[in-house]
Amino acid sequence: MKPNYEEKGIKAYLGDCLDVMPYIEDGSIDLTITSPPYDNLRTYENDLVWNWDVFTNIAKELYRVTKKGGVVVWVVGDATIKGSETGTSFKQALYFKEIGFNLHDTMIYHKPQACFGSNNCYLQSFEYMFVFSKGKPSSLNLMRDRKNVRSGSESMSKQGLSPDGIKSKRIKKKMDEYGKRKNIWEYGVGGGNTGHPAIFPEQLALDHIISWSNPNDVILDPMMGSGTTGKMAKILKRKFIGIEKVPKYFGISTERIQNTKVQGVLNL
Repeated sequence: MKPNYEEKGIKAYLGDCLDVMPYIEDGSIDLTITSPPYDNLRTYENDLVWNWDVFTNIAKELYRVTKKGGVVVWVVGDATIKGSETGTSFKQALYFKEIGFNLHDTMIYHKPQACFGSNNCYLQSFEYMFVFSKGKPSSLNLMRDRKNVRSGSESMSKQGLSPDGIKSKRIKKKMDEYGKRKNIWEYGVGGGNTGHPAIFPEQLALDHIISWSNPNDVILDPMMGSGTTGKMAKILKRKFIGIEKVPKYFGISTERIQNTKVQGVLNL
């Protein structure tokens, strides 16, 4: 299938991902980062069909195209309807497990700009970032930018409490100045005057690409939206396949990718 937009290492297709993904080879994708139109919270130019059957077919296609050791980052939240959160995110996570993915990590995208939501609940300020893996992740570049309170050598338990509540034997261990991140990541909302109603924070996409892939790996976003995943994949010298159904958003995303310069951006 010929892409509607192409440059070195980048292929973008205008169309429904369920029509395009069958043309992607089995086990050819290293990492997918995407956010589906969960619970129909946005109209997306009234060009959207999203239901459980659509979701399950997309999930099965993602399993097929993902390499052994590959990862899918699925950014999603829940609507509140008649006083109850839908729980769609949990249903989707369990379905990904049913078809063979591991739930490698349940991460939180924390937004300092909270949405108001229901007056009967606390302010809504996060989305889930489910990290699914097809077996053990083959690319693992965990970020270590969290400054430890203590550093140097000290005595600590080899592990936590045993099942009977007894502390394990203490050992001498060196504590580095910086430890790996916790799994709650905070970013401002995507923002920007792109014309798309739900923009990924660029840093969110960048941090996941660094964490779960290596240069020249193939990154997929089957619901490309404003093209943030593709832009950051290009900056990080990954290959990218993007699919977008809405013509307006396809134009926005490909223009952003085309205008992205990569020279001297990062030393990986």
